[in-house]
Amino acid sequence: MFGQMKSHIAEELDRINAGGLYKAERIITSPQEAKITVRGGKEVLNLCANNYLGLADHPEVIRTAQE
Repeated sequence: MFGQMKSHIAEELDRINAGGLYKAERIITSPQEAKITVRGGKEVLNLCANNYLGLADHPEVIRTAQE
């Protein structure tokens, strides 16, 4: 049973990959800020979090959230 399921999943992943739809996850190697560093040293804009504007680190936002 497991072998059939494993084969089915592998085939489906192959189809997804062949269709150009596979999304490889990037490994984040820096703190989550507006800009982050991913494995390999590339710096990118962090659009995958709610902090893409960097406001979570803004002193006024922190102070207001604490009140």
